[in-house]
Amino acid sequence: MTELKNDRFLRALMRQPVDRTPLWIMRQAGRYLPEYRATRAKAGSFMQLCQNAELACEVTLQPLARFDLDAAILFSDILTVPDAMGLGLGFYEGEGPRFSNPVRTAADIDRLPIPDPEGELKYVMNAVRTIRHELHGRVPLIGFSGSPWTLAAYMVEGEGSREFSKAKAMMFDRPDLMERLLDKLIDSVAAYLNGQIAAGAQAVMIFDTWGGMLSPRDYLRFSLEPMQKIIAKLTREADGRRVPVVVFTKGGGQWLESMADCGADALGIDWTTDLGSARQRVGHKVALQGNMDPNVLYASTERIREEVASVLAAYGHGSGHVFNLGHGIHPGINPEHVSALVNALHELSPAYHANTN
Repeated sequence: MTELKNDRFLRALMRQPVDRTPLWIMRQAGRYLPEYRATRAKAGSFMQLCQNAELACEVTLQPLARFDLDAAILFSDILTVPDAMGLGLGFYEGEGPRFSNPVRTAADIDRLPIPDPEGELKYVMNAVRTIRHELHGRVPLIGFSGSPWTLAAYMVEGEGSREFSKAKAMMFDRPDLMERLLDKLIDSVAAYLNGQIAAGAQAVMIFDTWGGMLSPRDYLRFSLEPMQKIIAKLTREADGRRVPVVVFTKGGGQWLESMADCGADALGIDWTTDLGSARQRVGHKVALQGNMDPNVLYASTERIREEVASVLAAYGHGSGHVFNLGHGIHPGINPEHVSALVNALHELSPAYHANTN
């Protein structure tokens, strides 16, 4: 494999010294970029874009051509795994994802296969291989998956929801069924992430988008424990170096201490949790990723710079911080405001790493 020219992101995840705080942005390849919209139009649909390795590579690299970022993230979707399990995924304008075959009964769960990363999901592995090749070692490549709870919520509900009432009803009425579904997803997600690592992903992230809607008791049982089981199954070294794992539970700030013990190398946090407090709470167990409110990017460039300074000051001196938004970048953001974020971070963050090398 090509030698990695910029390993700042990987070093920060391992809490090793860096010269400045590394940066990448959740959904950095997306609708806020006109070049992305052009490539998606060329592909014909979102899923056709995901399933075409060359086009998925193209949009993965687009933000790197515009901004001096420290990582690329695979362009794909968290719902590729349930789609490969036969649920019939479709994306509908203004409505989001929907499954034609939702999972509602024990028989539905028993019919679910464990997808083969090099079979039903080979298009994702091909995208990883293509992107890794075209990066030429410029920055690391992040692979990812949805968490078992997040995937299960969509699979039972059949679509996106504010309440996920059907999924929660199964969890409350038939916790045995929900755990049976989660067990299949643990095996599926672990195989999927290991497939991405084998194909060239140099770090992996588990997106627990809907864990924050659970009670503390149910979060630990139905969300965190399945993620912990996945992490225990992952390949943790490739190309002669560690493959870091990042766990991000949106709305999960109250559980940071438990999350820090799940086996991950880093935790993503959203903007509703104070970064300095989070650092104190997790100690030296894990690195932290985040956590600027994405809506700050609608503000003036001067205000963006102030907020970058505020986030950096909240974390404080030393390594172990990856700068990111607290969730994905919004489609209506002006790319010039992303440039303002990047420039401010490059200007301000070296002072927080002086005398740490």
